[in-house]
Amino acid sequence: MPYLDQFLQAIVAAGASDLHIGEGQPPKMRRHGDVMPMRPEPVLRDEAVLMLSEIAGATNWKIFDERGDLDFAYEMDRASRFRCNFLKQSNGYGAVFRLIPTKIASLEELGIPTVAKEFGHLRGGLVLVTGPTGSGKSTTLAALIDYININFARHIVTVEEPIEFVHNNKRSIITQREVPANTRSFPEAVRAALREDADVVLVGE
Repeated sequence: MPYLDQFLQAIVAAGASDLHIGEGQPPKMRRHGDVMPMRPEPVLRDEAVLMLSEIAGATNWKIFDERGDLDFAYEMDRASRFRCNFLKQSNGYGAVFRLIPTKIASLEELGIPTVAKEFGHLRGGLVLVTGPTGSGKSTTLAALIDYININFARHIVTVEEPIEFVHNNKRSIITQREVPANTRSFPEAVRAALREDADVVLVGE
């Protein structure tokens, strides 16, 4: 088991949404909106490298070392998936891990107004889903894509960094592409979608 998993397991058990790792400070979790330490001891350089490099793998760690930022998804187990953001800061290495629900909620379960379903019926145009961090943009988009997937025979292409919610084909075909693992950039992936017979293209933030 990767060393970091013990901290991820702890936030899942506590009902927290995020794990914050920062070199020189204790690991922290965000629970019910508040950030709180998980232990008194700070994370030192060797521990930070172990935490991050072990789950990133050699290729992603090289990208992070060169760029200073890295976004990817980590699946700890079948019930726990995380969006990971690595960063270099003035004090050293840092990272934030956001717990991603493995079950895609329906629009009804999210309390989204019924009128939002009309977006799933569109055959053209642009739909923007906006809001502050943590407001549920990704969850709402996943629910809308799932609604289309259940009700329409379409080809849906998603371009994300990283892929957060994993969709299975239902009535639709879903092609999920991750930047930079499957395509070099968002613009290139969107241009390619024009040649991929796409009915719906979702572009992540």
